[in-house]
Amino acid sequence: MARFDMSDIEWSVIQPLLPTKVRGIVRVDDRRVINGILWRWRTGAPWADIPERHGSHKTCYNRFVRWRQSGVWDRLLNAVSKAYDGDIQMIDSSSIRVHQHGLTSKIHALVDACGLPIKLSLSEGQAYDGQQAMHLLSDLPSTAIVLADRAYDADAIRDLIADQDAFANIPPMPNRRRRSAFSKYLYKLRNMVERFFNKLKHFRAVATRYEKNPLNYMAGVKLASARIWMRFNESIT
Repeated sequence: MARFDMSDIEWSVIQPLLPTKVRGIVRVDDRRVINGILWRWRTGAPWADIPERHGSHKTCYNRFVRWRQSGVWDRLLNAVSKAYDGDIQMIDSSSIRVHQHGLTSKIHALVDACGLPIKLSLSEGQAYDGQQAMHLLSDLPSTAIVLADRAYDADAIRDLIADQDAFANIPPMPNRRRRSAFSKYLYKLRNMVERFFNKLKHFRAVATRYEKNPLNYMAGVKLASARIWMRFNESIT
């Protein structure tokens, strides 16, 4: 097995989620193509540099986009993240370097107590984190504890969390008059979301954004996130 290729366990997770109805000529083996797609996102190399052992780079790119359009990468992340630990959840964002002609981007993530992604979103680099938080925090389990840094200390965010019978553990702004309970001990666990971003940026095509199409870029982020999940599950089985 070449470097960055899927393990048999990873393939057993992905294979049932792929489209089965194929028209026209016999297509290149799906596993071979996905290994090429993973190679590209992991190395950050241009699509045209995908090694020949994975087939045509055009096939890899076209299938990646087609599967994005048909929801394959969304289904994959949803499938592997169903086992998330809902007791403690953490939210944060990370700025992404871009190529010289691109706009600054920011990935927003909600992760569980193990630092595994539950929800993801993308925004412009200068966007206020709270706007994305309202979406990412919209489906919390009751009694969940949400850890976030001071940037998320807004009444609207706290109210959204409380309305779901969850609890916000967010350090208050210095000028806040209405102060809620805050545990410094629990807050130390928030480094798990930072560890997630570190793992995500091992995928060099995620760490530096070359994809002009934000939908394609987010599809790559979700594929990388799903692989983080699969590698974690494989390590504990």
